[in-house]
Amino acid sequence: MAFWTLLFQVARAIFLVYHSAKTDTLSFLETLKVFGYGFRMDISFAAYLSVLPFLLFLMEVAFRKAILLKVIRIYTYVLIPLVLLLTTMDLELYAAWGFRLDTTPLQYLNTPAEMIASAGAAPVGLLTIQYLIFAALAIWAFRRLSHTWESSPHHRQKLLLELGVSLFLVALLILPIRGGWQQIPLNQSDVYFSQNMFANHAGVNVPWNVMQSLLRKSYNTKNPYEYLETKQAEALVQEIYTPKSDSVPSLLNVKRPNVLFIILESYTAKLIGAYGGPSEVTPNLNALAKEGILFSNIYASGDRSEKGMVALLSGYPVQTTTSIIKTPKKTERLPQLAADLKKEGYFTSYYYGGELAFANIKSFLINGGYDKLVDKSDFPSESYNSKWGAHDHILLDRVQQDLKTMKSPFLMTVFTLSSHEPYEVPMPAKFKGQDEETQFKNAFHYTDWALGRFFEEAKKQDWWRNTVVVLVADHGHLFPGRDANDAPSKFKIPLMMVGGALAVKDTVISSIGSQTDIVPTLLQQMGLPTHHYAWSKNLLDAKTTPFAFYVFNDGFGMVTPDGALTFDNVSKKPIQRDSTVTDKQVEQGKAYMQTSFDDFLKK
Repeated sequence: MAFWTLLFQVARAIFLVYHSAKTDTLSFLETLKVFGYGFRMDISFAAYLSVLPFLLFLMEVAFRKAILLKVIRIYTYVLIPLVLLLTTMDLELYAAWGFRLDTTPLQYLNTPAEMIASAGAAPVGLLTIQYLIFAALAIWAFRRLSHTWESSPHHRQKLLLELGVSLFLVALLILPIRGGWQQIPLNQSDVYFSQNMFANHAGVNVPWNVMQSLLRKSYNTKNPYEYLETKQAEALVQEIYTPKSDSVPSLLNVKRPNVLFIILESYTAKLIGAYGGPSEVTPNLNALAKEGILFSNIYASGDRSEKGMVALLSGYPVQTTTSIIKTPKKTERLPQLAADLKKEGYFTSYYYGGELAFANIKSFLINGGYDKLVDKSDFPSESYNSKWGAHDHILLDRVQQDLKTMKSPFLMTVFTLSSHEPYEVPMPAKFKGQDEETQFKNAFHYTDWALGRFFEEAKKQDWWRNTVVVLVADHGHLFPGRDANDAPSKFKIPLMMVGGALAVKDTVISSIGSQTDIVPTLLQQMGLPTHHYAWSKNLLDAKTTPFAFYVFNDGFGMVTPDGALTFDNVSKKPIQRDSTVTDKQVEQGKAYMQTSFDDFLKK
């Protein structure tokens, strides 16, 4: 057990060195506390790993069978590479996702190529060398320790004493496993001690976290976010969705327009000139913003594509450590824009340059009743980048071609991919530099270029006059600036509407809203019912409560005119709270987290 505990402490030191920029924000005392608080979790998982060896050791004492010690060696030799693989994967995944490794990657095992592509910017060679060296040193250290034990003398006359001691030690393992004598067993919040979330995260033992995440499958039947009495929580949530106006401004000059719904991969508002970002990155979107309606305060509901898809097309809140899209029987019960417009005689289609099987998106779309699905298999292989699929300009060329013969009215949903890691684009880089942030910026610019040439041609087509185009992101991004995982700026995304069917131009709507609000806002403009979108509000309703709610890994954020709040569900404390945020907003955030997860469980 001492071997494993020491191994985990060394792994923590490597984590701190790997993330040295964040470690530099910690004081010397905080760094020591990271190891101190993490020690409980280290020894807990070391005890889990030691149960089988202790039992085998007990049998060896009783029966004096040396073969049992060989089984212990084999057991340990197998576990060392597996445990160190988890800690090595976590090094880069933490940089990308902002939380320690749990079962989240398992959600993408059915599409391994896409999962690998998500880590396309990782220094794979360096991590592999580090992993091999660490594993070799750990195996060498264990061999030295096991050789010392095996060479020590064993006396037959001490059998009863050794058996007694061994039984006591096996029973004693329960204490470190549960983290001490306290009433509640060890949990992740026990290593949280600082206002600096990186310090708290650094104390987490990765293999322990993965194991607990696997055990938390009880989330499928029990709500882990029960902060308030059910009726009180429901009342607080209902309050932020009322009152509503009898009428809202009309933005359309066509009662049943065609709808072109373009979802932009990782398109953060921070890089768009129309949202205060650098003007040279997205010149085409900047120009489009003046031709239609720009919503200036919209936030993504989550931080993954499949989560954003449900929020955008079904107006449904995102879950923290799972996603409803993973359970087709639940998504069958969700409303969808495609299903609603199909009832009105619309032809519905979905275009994506990658594989729709990724993250179970295809089953969600099929449940929505789309008439036509186009994905990677419908594009020539020479148009692919090395990881995901067809480049954005290839995708948009296909969209342009098919729109010329598409029967009206139609709903076409398009999902881009080139601004996803590893940021490979088929054009010369506009911005110099090989760092990951600059690569993202160049990929962002490429997608804007592809959109520019698409819209230049689209405006010449007959369908443009009767079409409203919705441009929105699936989620935001940590770049530029490498935002904290919970930061509101990471979740702020663009939302624009353009097209010949719009009756207004160069209009800015500043009401705070979310991805979940977009579909009902559009449907009400068309005079269609929206009561089944229970977790949505109309962005044009002057009387509705302006707010945005989003989730990150085991936490939530809530933005209102009073300010921004981010809350950690592990420590059950705010991470960031503007001084103007009221206590009621904190309670409403908790209530939203609780009631939305209740609704997810009931689906």
